[in-house]
Amino acid sequence: MKAAILRAAREPLTIETVELDGPRPEEVRIRVAGSGLCHSDYHVMSGDLGSPFPIVLGHEASGIVEAVGSDVRGLAPGDRVVTCTSIYCGHCGDCQDGHNHLCSDKPVRPQPQTNSPIRQNGEAIQQFCNLGAFAEEMIVHRSAVSKLPEGMPLDVAAVLGCAVLTGIGSVTAGADVKPGSKVVVLGCGGVGLNVVQGARLAGAAQIIAVDLNPAKLELARAFGATDVVLGGEGAVERVIEATGGGADYAFEVIGIPAVQRQAFMMLRKRGTLMIVGITRMDAELSVPALALLGKEIRIIGSNMGSVPFQRVIPTYAQLYLDGRLTLDPLISQRIALEQINEGYEQLIAGETARSVIVFDH
Repeated sequence: MKAAILRAAREPLTIETVELDGPRPEEVRIRVAGSGLCHSDYHVMSGDLGSPFPIVLGHEASGIVEAVGSDVRGLAPGDRVVTCTSIYCGHCGDCQDGHNHLCSDKPVRPQPQTNSPIRQNGEAIQQFCNLGAFAEEMIVHRSAVSKLPEGMPLDVAAVLGCAVLTGIGSVTAGADVKPGSKVVVLGCGGVGLNVVQGARLAGAAQIIAVDLNPAKLELARAFGATDVVLGGEGAVERVIEATGGGADYAFEVIGIPAVQRQAFMMLRKRGTLMIVGITRMDAELSVPALALLGKEIRIIGSNMGSVPFQRVIPTYAQLYLDGRLTLDPLISQRIALEQINEGYEQLIAGETARSVIVFDH
């Protein structure tokens, strides 16, 4: 099969032929239909997140089950599914507390994967997040898979497992935004647009989108933004003025400490700062300690939307089918695997919200 392989940080991905073994008893083999280009993968490409090499990136995908391991229940060949990084054991304290997205004992192949299911001439090729979706097929643990309702287009479904899940979940589960609230969202990429959408679904009265790219601000309106503010100098003051004193919730969806600080400064008393964007491994958040205390600000993070992935994915898909969830404008373009480097160049340049690789099997 073909796969896009990253052999070193800051190098282009190369399309190569690899072999795929398995599935093992608790694993599922999936023929990939669509795979979204996400900033999280780019953090490995740029060297901001450390990783063993060579590696097949990609974690936001949809596809069709080809085969299941002997211990897999509830999935069968032909099932249409979405994958997610929220692999879980179901037995640890975090899973028992209902937070399987934070599982402390993920049943995954240890990194670096000497026993990776992806191989090339005997060499193990790593799977990003134990998925590796930039390939024609993938082997994943059964807990990384959620079934889709009938009628859900697979190319659109590809974005459910990260952009939609992370964005909407961070609002409804992570921050628990209340109806009538004032919300500001900093960063209007694929995840940020779904934070905007999540705030709309939660019944927020005012949703302010902040970005440096005017085109993304206009796109944010389609997802539910009531106001838009151009990012950069003066953005804090404009948000405070627009909200009449500050937002109840500020979502930072870029992963830049300076922007996180800006988001903090946009809050009213007893407001909540939600950190959603992935940062560099050495990044640190710095905020005025006296303001934190004096205004009783709450700072929290959200990992993969803080939601039970397998339960909410079918719900999100049904909301789309019912016309209540906006997804089509999120996909800027559909590309072939061979166009992946160009797709990432466009993503980093801010020209696209999400590109989806569509596989022609």
